[in-house]
Amino acid sequence: MSGLTCGVLVVGAGNAGLCAALAARERGADVLVLERAPRQERGGNSAFTAGAMRFAYDGLDDLARVVSDLSDEEKRTTDFGSYTADRFFDDLARVTEYRADADLVEILVGQSLETLVWMQSQGVRFVPIYGRQAFKVEGRFTFWGGLTVEAAGGGPGLVDALHRAAERAGIRVLYGARALALLRDDDGVRGVKARHQGRTEEIRAGAVVLASGGFEANAEWRARYLGPGWDLAKVRGTRFNTGDGIAMALEAGAMSWGNWSGCHAVAWDRNAPPFGDLAVGDAFQKHSYPFGIVVNARGARFLDEGADFRNYTYAKYGRAILDQPGQFAWQVFDRKAAGLLRDEYRIRQVTRVVADSLEALAGKLEGVDAAGFLDTVKAYNAAVRTDVPFDPNAKDGRGTAGLEPPKSNWANTIDEPPFEAYAVTCGITFTFGGLRIDREARVLDTEDAPIAGLHAAGELVGGLFYFNYPGGTGLTSGAVFGRIAGGSAARAAAGR
Repeated sequence: MSGLTCGVLVVGAGNAGLCAALAARERGADVLVLERAPRQERGGNSAFTAGAMRFAYDGLDDLARVVSDLSDEEKRTTDFGSYTADRFFDDLARVTEYRADADLVEILVGQSLETLVWMQSQGVRFVPIYGRQAFKVEGRFTFWGGLTVEAAGGGPGLVDALHRAAERAGIRVLYGARALALLRDDDGVRGVKARHQGRTEEIRAGAVVLASGGFEANAEWRARYLGPGWDLAKVRGTRFNTGDGIAMALEAGAMSWGNWSGCHAVAWDRNAPPFGDLAVGDAFQKHSYPFGIVVNARGARFLDEGADFRNYTYAKYGRAILDQPGQFAWQVFDRKAAGLLRDEYRIRQVTRVVADSLEALAGKLEGVDAAGFLDTVKAYNAAVRTDVPFDPNAKDGRGTAGLEPPKSNWANTIDEPPFEAYAVTCGITFTFGGLRIDREARVLDTEDAPIAGLHAAGELVGGLFYFNYPGGTGLTSGAVFGRIAGGSAARAAAGR
């Protein structure tokens, strides 16, 4: 690695980093990518996702630009609907409690469709998410929640497709290369100091793009910034996202920005390993809770399982579970919900109990007060509004009456055996706090001025997500701002 130079240096080889690298290469830059992980663990958190990407589209014609091989049968039997830019903007504003940076949201929403079309041109294949985002009712699938497509092969498929595109474009990737610090002088950033194969070297570059993720894999930072107890959360994804990019940028004078006490965290199998397992991927998640109830160690419900489509609640409910006694909960279903459970409930590595009576199930819920659980189910069943029709494809209003917390939609009584329950804890996906960027994805300093030669994309960008986020927006954000950062970095490098 000694003496390496390049036009654009990208730190991180996940979705955001590779989109930045490809965009910079399109503009003629000589691009080098540093990946801290070994090759078999490449891709950061992107490799651990299901590959879903949210974007604005006005109908089937727009969708067909992204999913180019839709069959006539799929078009005939599926209501893909539309997801307009206004809806995307409103959803993102609503779930972040109107704190999201309006400029960043405008760019994300406005460029989402064209970015996915561009990714497809790079060799990423997108397919409809039939298994997770649409239920078949009366012979027809209906998509809900504004999330329609995923990368073929999920997160690993997305990462592999982007790496193949990078290889075709002549982009070099160094594995096991950890960036340690930015090289900065009075004229801006000139490269990084990095460690590779036991050697610490300087790599000179015309511009640097930081795309190395948040600090979710750093237990000390989690406890420091997210709060007490967060060191106990399991990490859904890579063990390498420890905040290196954020730390080196702050040391170089960047402005910290966004929701540093917030993160994306979900219901995750209670006995999953401390970090993500690529062999299992995102299947430790348990996201069918809208069709059952969730109870804590006291046997009590503590959240509204049907507050909204799971796309708009799952990323904040991990925090709610972490706040419970023992940092765990059980999701409980009966026979009526069995056919609605997602594929992740059927993996071999699952913490599951089954019983033919509620009393027997209560005895199997490890750590749960059995009497409290039975009282909770009795009160819940009595409160369900069975006069309202059940519809899994819409917010059906089939809720509870006089119950606290309420269940606002998809409330079915739990009274038909067999009964089954799944133990979950908090799994953190990524952190929301990070660096401030401008519309060209240039990192801003503490005086709100661009740091020459420094750009950023992906999880380490702050100001976009607060408290919560709409499902599938993370990968889209990484791609949109990665593409912008790569183009901006190439222009900056050429000008220097």
